[in-house]
Amino acid sequence: VQLQAFGGGLVQAGGSLRLSCAASRGTFSSYCVGWFRQAPGMEREFVAAVSWGGRTTYYADSVKGRFTISRDNVKNMVYLQMNDLKSDDTAVYYCAADSSCTRVRTTAADYWGQGTKVTVSS
Repeated sequence: VQLQAFGGGLVQAGGSLRLSCAASRGTFSSYCVGWFRQAPGMEREFVAAVSWGGRTTYYADSVKGRFTISRDNVKNMVYLQMNDLKSDDTAVYYCAADSSCTRVRTTAADYWGQGTKVTVSS
């Protein structure tokens, strides 16, 4: 499966942004999909993930209550709605896919898209 993340940009603290991850070349519903982020000088970290059918979601503690992950298996899309953004959310965001919902929450996930940059100004 090939992934393409987009939707990043510049937003003020407290604002919202929605990232999208488009998938192609594969049976999209066979994959769990996750979002990761990497700030300058930092390691890539898990943000959120969604199961194959979208019923189960996972979140990092730092984004719980502010971010929502969802998917549309008809459109082969995964979304990350980010609300109440903080300066600490500034990073390049990546989407990833894996047949395992456990592995998709780690940097060992099989498939990765290119990143989309999110900058939160205070």
